[in-house]
Formats: sequence, structure tokens, C-alpha cells
Amino acid sequence: MKTLFVRIVDCFLLILVLLQPALTQQTPPQQISAFDRDRTTDMLKVIAADIRKHYYDPKFHGLDWDARIDEAKQKIVASPSLNMALSHIAGALDALNDSHTFFLPPPRPYRHDYGFRMLMVGDHCYVTVVRPQSDADGKGLKPGDEILSVNGFHPTREDFWRMEYVFNTLRPQPSLRLDVRSPSGAERQLEVVTKMRETTLVKDFNIWDLVRASESDYRLHRPHYVELGDLMVLKVPEFSFTDAEAADMINRAQKHKALILDLRSNPGGTVDSLKALLGAIFENDIKLGDRIDREGSKPLVAKSRHSPFKGKLAVLIDSYSASASELFARVIQIEKRGSVVGDHSSGSVMEARQFVYQTGTDVVSFYGASITDADLIMTDGKSLEHVGVTPDEVLVPAPADLAEARDPVMAHVAETLGFKVSPEDAGKFFPYEWPK
Repeated sequence: MKTLFVRIVDCFLLILVLLQPALTQQTPPQQISAFDRDRTTDMLKVIAADIRKHYYDPKFHGLDWDARIDEAKQKIVASPSLNMALSHIAGALDALNDSHTFFLPPPRPYRHDYGFRMLMVGDHCYVTVVRPQSDADGKGLKPGDEILSVNGFHPTREDFWRMEYVFNTLRPQPSLRLDVRSPSGAERQLEVVTKMRETTLVKDFNIWDLVRASESDYRLHRPHYVELGDLMVLKVPEFSFTDAEAADMINRAQKHKALILDLRSNPGGTVDSLKALLGAIFENDIKLGDRIDREGSKPLVAKSRHSPFKGKLAVLIDSYSASASELFARVIQIEKRGSVVGDHSSGSVMEARQFVYQTGTDVVSFYGASITDADLIMTDGKSLEHVGVTPDEVLVPAPADLAEARDPVMAHVAETLGFKVSPEDAGKFFPYEWPK
């Protein structure tokens, strides 16, 4: 097993390696001015101070935080480009090896779309959907194709989220060089050109707008449901609903004997939404665990609502299920309330605060940071960070299922609850919706 130090080095080097192809592709390179160099140094200084003040572990896991920031400053001074200077801020925060502490750079004056989405399934990375009439579609990329490498980087379960962070947030690419393998085993190389659309000048900034802008391509924002007699299938894309909305969802479920709660590709959300949905599932108040921050330990409890759902329950998760969705699934397991089926979850489970900053006067630049201010120790005495949830039954789609838009996982879970649904029909429950 790698030591913590080696993991820190690997994380930082990965960001630099991922950035390098983009720097060589630009013509001419984006040179950094003295003005931008000073601004970047100020960004690092401000974020580092807030991490020093608010990070849940004042010992920073044994990392010499001041030395790490001094090192990043020196690298910013020596950076040949603005992109590389910004990457050193990201690298400094990534050294904490914390899923919820990261840098959000100034928004760019465009939106980008690679034209396809990918997901870790087991230990392999697959294309899940391709936008019609995109360059990816025109080049022949298909759902079910295995992604062997992206710009020379080989995706793994451990580093997949860092690859997405770099390509979607830190440094969007003008194109992606893909090595892919079809379900039949044929390998080929593709150069997929990114579609760029100019946006208006940013005059205000909300950190969650930027987070959603980078993640919205991967999930819908509103709950969806399908009713099949005594079975209800509820798709919850993220935990961003009110107590009343949670109650509405469960009130509808009350009409049914069984509920499948689909949390696949759910990246998490707010603690309040998590507690609201748990409170609508359990008859008694449920302790999730102990919230650990700088002030000590405090129990985190979900209060039961007046009329919770009492029927059979199954929860679906995958490798993109993170944070609140992982906590929900693990509570269901610990309390033996239902079954959890699917893929191993992300292991990105902390509680964080979002900070928004601005720099400049005549020309204002907005940027932000997410800073972890608490860990959660579950009632079994363990944290899910870097561990995730192991389903009661590990079941993932095959490449051919992705290619044919079948959902054998949903079909199997429905059958275990006593309902007959074909994989083909299950694959039509929640079709992917592309952003406009």
C-alpha cells in the first residue's frame, strides 16, 4: 500500500501531467503577465488562510501546510503560463488528499461540451452516452466503448474524479485524444473536438453555479419517478430538495408496496436534504454518525417524519454516487432497512463550506474554494472517505448493455422485489437529457 506521502505526490503530479497536453496544444502558449502572476499568488494566499482557519483537521493530516504553500508560491513565480500557475493552486489543495477541498478557478468566458459522457464501471471506464450530431458522434464514438486513455492518461477508479476535475473545471481541453475499445474488442484512436460556446461577461459569482456548470452534464437536477403497479422507482439526481419536497416524494411512494431509490450518479448535496429523506424512510429518529470538526464531536440525527414509507426498499448506487448519496446508502445498510445494489461508490464523503472570492478593481476576477470543515464517523465507527460503500450485491452493466441502453441492474432489483421488468424497459425509465 502506498504511503500518504506518495499519494500526495501522485495527486499533484497527475494534475500537472493532465495539464501538459493542453499547454502543448495551444498556439501560441498563454503567457503569464506580472499582473496575473501577482493575482494568482494573492488567490493562493487568501485560500490558504481560510484553509488554515476552517479546515476540520488543524494538523492537516501531518502535512506541513505552510511549507506546502511556500512551495506553491515558488512554483507560481516560475510558471510559464497562467494555466500552469492556476494548476499550482489546485495542486496545493490536492495535497490534503481530501475529496471536498478543492480550488475553483475563475470562470472562463465560454461553455464547453465534449459530446459524450463516461463512467467508471467496476475497474473500467466506459462511454455511457454520446450527444447526437456532436463531433464524438461523427467520429463513431458509441456507448459501451471502453476508454483506454484520454490525452495519454489511463483512467482508474482512484483518479477518475481528478481527471474530470482537470478536464471540466481546471483546464477544459480544445480536443480529447481517445484510445477506445469497442464491445467486440476492436481498438481505435479518435480525436474528438470540443464544442465551445461563448458566454456573457461574469459580473457575479456563485460557487455552486460553477460546480453545477461542470457537473450538470452528468445528471438531471429534479427527481423523477416511474410507477409500475405496486412498485415505484424514484430517481434522485442530487440531494438539493426541501423537507416539503422530500415529503411529497415519499407521500407518492406511500401508494406502493415497494420502492427502488435510484441514487446512481448522484454526487451528493446538502445535509438537510439527506436528513429529510432519511426521516421519510424510518419510523424512528436515526443517528447517521458523529460529526467531527475543530470544536469536537456532535451527533448527526435525522428526525422521523409523521408518516414514513414502510414498504420494501432497495437503493441503487454506482461509482459516481458520492457524499450524501453514499451516506444514505450506508445508513440503509447499517440499519438493515433495505438492500443496496450496484457498484462500489465514490468514497467522497466529507462536509464542506464553499467560499467565494474576488480580486481586482477595474477588472474583477471571481474564484472560489471548497473547504472541508467536518468528517462524519458512522455508527459502525468508520468514515466513508476514500472507502465508499460496498453494495450488498455488486452488480454492474456489461459493455453490451451500455451499447443497447439496457439496465440489467434495475431489472434485477425489481425482480428481487417481486416485479417483472425487462432490462430493455428499465433502460427507458430515465433517459439522459442533454443540456441545451
